[in-house]
Amino acid sequence: MKHRFLLLLTVLIMGGITLAAAPWKTELPQSKLGFVGTQAGAELEAVFEKFTADIQFDPKDLATSRFDVTIDVKSANSKDKERDDILKGVDLFAADKWPTARYIASKFTDQGGGKYLATGKLTIRDVTRDVPVEFTHVMDASGAWLKGSAKIKRLEFGVGQREWKDTEFVANDVRVTFALRLLR
Repeated sequence: MKHRFLLLLTVLIMGGITLAAAPWKTELPQSKLGFVGTQAGAELEAVFEKFTADIQFDPKDLATSRFDVTIDVKSANSKDKERDDILKGVDLFAADKWPTARYIASKFTDQGGGKYLATGKLTIRDVTRDVPVEFTHVMDASGAWLKGSAKIKRLEFGVGQREWKDTEFVANDVRVTFALRLLR
């Protein structure tokens, strides 16, 4: 009886492994994760130079697909040191207190035409909100590209304290963008 149980357990575990969406290795030097906002009526773009992306995605197995992305907010780079210091400061990202942001998605919908929708939770400044992410997954000879974006309201995450709550100078709407190079 004990041997049958162990055999059944082994079959279930092995079956679960083969049914799960395969993990991808994110090629960080070729990948980009950032955001676009509006400051004084002009578009402001910044990238995060440090992040990890644990991507398990299979268009044929959306039920076991998963994204787990951790962002080092101290690595925000808008190519303007003064602005970057403000971004990382206590009134915006508060990077000393909350050094990372995280997005976890485990629900995916096929939108047709190679387009997908991930439904997940984004945490910034210890505030978690549901955030849908629209993306494409395009295979090529050596791997795949995962490209997409999400729209968020920065103030819903507390990114904007004191004078930075005013949306006249810095808009509330922010678009998170990414292009991840994935290898098997």
